[in-house]
Formats: sequence, C-alpha cells, structure tokens
Amino acid sequence: MPATAVKTALLAEPVWRDRQAAHERRVRAWTDPHQARAARGEKHPVYDFLFSYYGFRPAWLRRWHPGPDVILGEEAAKDFLRWSEYRETDDGVMVDPAKLPVHRRAFVAWLRELLSATLERPAFFGCYGLHEWAMVYRQTPDEIRHNAWPLRFTPDEIARIVEAGPVTCTHFDAFRFFTTPARPLNRLQPARATTAQFEQRGCLHANMDLYKWAFKLAPFTPAKLVADCFELARDVREVDMRASPYDLRTLGFAPISIENAAGRAEYEHHQRAFAERGQPLRRRLLALTERLLAVGA
Repeated sequence: MPATAVKTALLAEPVWRDRQAAHERRVRAWTDPHQARAARGEKHPVYDFLFSYYGFRPAWLRRWHPGPDVILGEEAAKDFLRWSEYRETDDGVMVDPAKLPVHRRAFVAWLRELLSATLERPAFFGCYGLHEWAMVYRQTPDEIRHNAWPLRFTPDEIARIVEAGPVTCTHFDAFRFFTTPARPLNRLQPARATTAQFEQRGCLHANMDLYKWAFKLAPFTPAKLVADCFELARDVREVDMRASPYDLRTLGFAPISIENAAGRAEYEHHQRAFAERGQPLRRRLLALTERLLAVGA
C-alpha cells in the first residue's frame, strides 16, 4: 500500500486520554482479581490460564495503544516514544508500521496465512471438548494438572468416555498436552509445522488464540482489539473448563456434560457462538497483518 494511500486520524489529547482511561477500566476488571489472588497465593483453574499460559503480563494488557495510522496530539503524547515502534510527526506521535523489525516479518506473514486459511476453512463442531479429557486419560492423581480440584468421574470412567470418542482435535497446542496413551486415539495428528493446515474456527482454542495473536503484534495492535480478543478468550476458557472432566461447581461453573447427548448439544451451541464472535476479530487481525506487511513490500 503506498504511503499516500494511508489515511491517518489525529486525536487531540482529551480524546486519546479518554480512550486510554476507558481501556484501563475495562481491563482492570479482569487483571485486578487475578493479581489479588496471586498476592494471596490462590490459584484459579479457569482464569489463571489466561495469564500463565499466554504469558502476557497484566500490566502489559492494561497499556493502551492506538494502533497504526492514528496520531496522538500534543506534548503529552511524547510519553509513547519510550516504545521504539513510535515516531514523532509534525502533528504528534504515532506508531510506525515501518518499525516492524525485519526478523518479525516472517512471523507476520505466517500469521496472515494462518488467519486467512482459518477464515475460509469450514468450521468443525464434532470434537465435543474431549481434548481436556484426553489430557487426564490414564493418568495417576499426582500427574493430573489441576489435581487440587476433584474429577467428576473415576479414572476408569474417564477412560471409557475418551475411548468411546470420537477424539477429533485439530489444534496442535491442545493435542500436544494429550497424555501419551491418548495421542493415538485422536483421528488427526496435528504438528507445529502443520498448524495452518488444521486450524479451524469451530475450535475453542483457535478462538482463544486470537488473543495470543493480538498481543504478539503489540504495540502495533490497537488496545481495543487486544481487549476484545481477551474478552472472547475469557468466555471460551469458561466453557472449555465447564466441559472438562473437572468438577468446578464450588467456583460457580456448572458442568457441561459432554458425556451425554444433551451436553454435547450444549457444547456445540457454544462452539457455534464463539466461531461467530471470532470471525470479525480474525478479520481485524488479518487487516493488521496486511497493514504491517504492506510497508516495504
């Protein structure tokens, strides 16, 4: 895209300050409880995942960035120059796509292809959340990841449910946590190198990972997009763990009983809703990758 074709928006300080404050208020509703639990030494099997697995610190999530082609007016905007991706203009300060490091372009190009393929590939709704069950399949109590929380079934009954399947996990970053005896039960054998060949929008984890892709492109990613993706990931994570073999009713999470037909129908209902919510976020991320790659193309 030629530089002359790019339209920029100039935000006066009161406007961008308001957006910055609104973003922080929104995000602190999620980060403050997490940090309070951490200070007390409490673990949460549902929400901790969004910070421990994804590894994006609460303080980073609270940071507001406007995204490309937005100029922040007035002297106070110079605070943003502490990030190397920003530059000063005659009108203010803006994040500069040309400052995407050369070594990052290969990742952004790969992500563009992944997002594009996932957008177009037909969704699959027949996995029924058995990935969480496959992660505890034939494990001893000491080996189970969330062993501070009870399971809804005995190990033998969990094994029976998994073996009755079908186990059809398309997401490598879920499949890689399957127990060794569970892996051959999966109809697919996704690998890191084949991620783009298997990823599909009906997968809960593929929609959760939109948050990962959003923050990996920061500070080029508009903070609102990062927060929107986090909100979806949080909602997905709740359903993911409700459909798991763990009994989390004491935390207020009623189980989704995927071991029976009614529970599978409920799970699929959530899958379809998340797939619908994820598509516009995926398109916004795809547009961002294309904007970043257009510079110097």
